[in-house]
Amino acid sequence: VQLQASGGGLVQPGGSLRLSCAASGLIFRLNDMGWYRQAPGKQRELVASITSGGVRNYAGSVKGRFTISRDNGRKMVSLQMNSLKPEDTAIYYCYTRLQRDYWGQGTLVTVSS
Repeated sequence: VQLQASGGGLVQPGGSLRLSCAASGLIFRLNDMGWYRQAPGKQRELVASITSGGVRNYAGSVKGRFTISRDNGRKMVSLQMNSLKPEDTAIYYCYTRLQRDYWGQGTLVTVSS
């Protein structure tokens, strides 16, 4: 299983970014997918997840600002991030589990003026 994340960068507070994760080596439509993040000096935390059936779950800190979606045909999961705040600054990781945990390589999101 491989997860390739992209889309991070530098954005001003209030701005938007879209992260994407391309998956391979698994039957994508059968897997739950998620995005985690890890800020400097903090533990990795769940940001959003989406089940194989399309049920979404969000951390309270991003609810109403972030949207997770999946495209089973393209084997991709995306995270649309709006109204970004400095506290959203972190490395964002794509995640899935298939007998064990799999993580993408991480993509850095920096929210700063």
